[in-house]
Amino acid sequence: MTTKVAVVGATGKMGQLVSRIIDASNEYELVASLDSKDPLSDMLGAQIAVDFTLPSASQGVVDYAITHGINVLVGTSGWSSERVASLERKITGNLAVGVIIVPNFSVGSMLVTAFSAMAARFYESIEIIEAHHAGKVDSPSGTAVRTAELIGIARGELGPVAAPHTDQRARGQQVSSVPIHSLRMQGIVARQDVVFGGNGEVVTLRHETSSPASYEPGIMLALAATRTARGVIVGLDKLIDLSQGTA
Repeated sequence: MTTKVAVVGATGKMGQLVSRIIDASNEYELVASLDSKDPLSDMLGAQIAVDFTLPSASQGVVDYAITHGINVLVGTSGWSSERVASLERKITGNLAVGVIIVPNFSVGSMLVTAFSAMAARFYESIEIIEAHHAGKVDSPSGTAVRTAELIGIARGELGPVAAPHTDQRARGQQVSSVPIHSLRMQGIVARQDVVFGGNGEVVTLRHETSSPASYEPGIMLALAATRTARGVIVGLDKLIDLSQGTA
């Protein structure tokens, strides 16, 4: 039996990609494709809503979907830890709905974020440089924000990273004490460098996307998990057993 899916933000690059993936699959049926002009009620009848809209619109899409008992897969940036916490409060006790928020659908990007959290305990100086195409409307990216938040959690009692002169604008935006520097320019799809500075050494963890095809395995994995999701789940890493190295 196929799962009925509505894609919100279907005219964007990622919306078009997930729509093609759904059309090519025997497991899913695309029942609605919404753009900014369409009423959210067009998603009614779907079992899953996939949100690839804008940060300003995403929360409204999610609120509408969960109010009507539709599980949601969110690929839109802008879901900070505060917004996630607010969403968790909204659906506390609602055992019939789930939301999966994925800052980046690339398995490679997810691994670099996980590796960065592992390394965070061993270095005091940590900064992130992320780059995306000129048309990306938000900065820092959701991937960079998620990476910085996990670094902050991993450091725990070690406290904030060493980031001097952060009162200067050129030092980037701090998230969980980690400075993030954003590039928006032509010729780039997506790239993130997490740079760790230590005594006499520098370690750089990099992920670079050269084609949207890198997102396809992660999208399929997230769609399958959204079918039965309950509560709020953030990150592709929550859907993969990293301790065993297999999905």
